[in-house]
Amino acid sequence: MYRAVKIAENIFYAGVNDRRTHLFENLMPIERGVAYNSYVINDEKVAIVDAVEIGQVDRFLKKVEGIIGDKPVDYLVINHMEPDHAGAVNILASLYPDMKLVGNKKTKPMVEGFFGLGDRFVEVGEGDTIELGKNSLQFFLAPMVHWPETMVSYNPQNKVLFSGDAFGSFGTLDGAVFDDELDIDYFKDEMRRYYSNIVGKYGSPVQKALDKLAGLDFEIVAATHGPVLRSHIDEVIKMYQDWSTHTTQEGVVIAYASMYGNTEDMAEVVARELVEQGVKSVRMYDVSKTDSSYIISDIFKYKGLILGSPTYTNELHPNMESLINKIEHIGVKNHVVGVFGSFSWAGTAVKLLNGFVERMDWEIVGDPVEQKHALQKDKFEELRKLGKAMADSL
Repeated sequence: MYRAVKIAENIFYAGVNDRRTHLFENLMPIERGVAYNSYVINDEKVAIVDAVEIGQVDRFLKKVEGIIGDKPVDYLVINHMEPDHAGAVNILASLYPDMKLVGNKKTKPMVEGFFGLGDRFVEVGEGDTIELGKNSLQFFLAPMVHWPETMVSYNPQNKVLFSGDAFGSFGTLDGAVFDDELDIDYFKDEMRRYYSNIVGKYGSPVQKALDKLAGLDFEIVAATHGPVLRSHIDEVIKMYQDWSTHTTQEGVVIAYASMYGNTEDMAEVVARELVEQGVKSVRMYDVSKTDSSYIISDIFKYKGLILGSPTYTNELHPNMESLINKIEHIGVKNHVVGVFGSFSWAGTAVKLLNGFVERMDWEIVGDPVEQKHALQKDKFEELRKLGKAMADSL
């Protein structure tokens, strides 16, 4: 038995928490879990706005039934077709045979391809509205935030924006639903990790979407993950403005690979010099231990980046190679970077890291440092100079 959580007049929360899945998209660890948020507008007509992942469908359906009883569902609004939201479409379609699926021109072929339900589709375009009774929903397209069919739905009567994946976060909602019912600071890092790894490649489309949303009068933001925002909307929008324009804070991420500790020794020297030069935000990551999603999240936060790797069979250490491939795929901008590396008989790591920095069109600071065998005194001083050059650039 569930007691419905009221979002606004005639609008209720029907989301569920997932604390069992280990990897989001089978890629990113979610130690704090994730919430799949769905919303029900219970008016003369019933609309469900986004659904949930298929593994959580039982609790979701019980919540829907608790809100609407035995009323039929008239519309399922699909703001985004990714399976963590659209996974329950077929089950809902079978339970509510007269239910229409609402989406835009780019949603329709996905509905047909994934579910074969094109005959139940209602196509909406920019600014179109469906009437539900006292409430209505108006639709605005937000392509590539972060799929091409993405849109948002706006309820003008209650000033609620159903924002899809935009403004979402990893992390379960542990008894809370609204942002002022929980510790929002606990979610900020997970908001950034979610944005940087999932939406981060699409900064320009995010900027366009933010410009469009600025013309709407909303007081509640109901995303498909994370808390429902009503008290921290301006703060979260500012975070999205910064992330989508690659605006960073003063600080340095040191990401290194080290097989036997020699490259790690080099990283420690650089880190100490940064601190002695007054840099307080220094984040060190062993790329073989820390998942890249956390490292990329902090790269989105801080201006400086220092990369270090041993040469491994004439290439970069595989985990460092994996990290820089992901950074390049996302297209992170506006960083200052230093590099160092070590080798035992033939050194190529520094050359490869320099090539990566050039491809990213980042500013390189200081002179690259490459050490043969264990750390020697002359390289110790070169690493200090690298740390000082980075501090000076910030």
